[in-house]
Amino acid sequence: MSDPNANKEKWAAKNQGQVLHPDQVAAAHVEKPRLPPGQHIPKGWPRLDLGFVPNVYKPRWMLKVSGLVDRPQSFDWEQFSALPQHEQVCDMHCVTTWSTFDNKTAGVKFSDFASHVGVQADAKFVFFTSYDGYTTNLDLECCMDDDVQIMHSWNDAPLDSEHGGPVRILVPKRYLWKSAKWIKEIAFLAEDQLGYWEVRGYHNHACPWEEERFS
Repeated sequence: MSDPNANKEKWAAKNQGQVLHPDQVAAAHVEKPRLPPGQHIPKGWPRLDLGFVPNVYKPRWMLKVSGLVDRPQSFDWEQFSALPQHEQVCDMHCVTTWSTFDNKTAGVKFSDFASHVGVQADAKFVFFTSYDGYTTNLDLECCMDDDVQIMHSWNDAPLDSEHGGPVRILVPKRYLWKSAKWIKEIAFLAEDQLGYWEVRGYHNHACPWEEERFS
């Protein structure tokens, strides 16, 4: 039986910049092939959505934070831009078999955002809602990885509307359907809640290297 305090200890260690179990962390970072199985490199960055692109303008954009947080609130563009900013270079992988390498992205690191709103110890899952009605879910531990961003820029330019601008979620180690575009609300939950594709048979975990495309 797992230790009921393990998640709380791990959360506390993460907030303090510590590694709780170095041997487990080393095992989790066993080198994997850069291109996951079944993927290919296309030309450019393909666009996929539910069939339309919502008109979300920065002056009217708001990001609501709800659920198990100490400071539930809504951020406008100015407030969001004032948060600590983060740049990285990463790869992205879509369930439709394409991947793109060396994407330069900028935004707010999700772990910094979680600390800012005060995520509570009972929170285990995150549920994302978009301006087009799309939803998806992730476990909180995945979201706390250092490369998960609330992303607003790609390759030194503001993220365009076709790819989720002004703001989307970016989770490089999961298939891109987990990286919700046009993000509107982030809810921190004690219980998992399936999103749009998850209730339609997509895998709940969505790891590209395990080819977790469908449940």
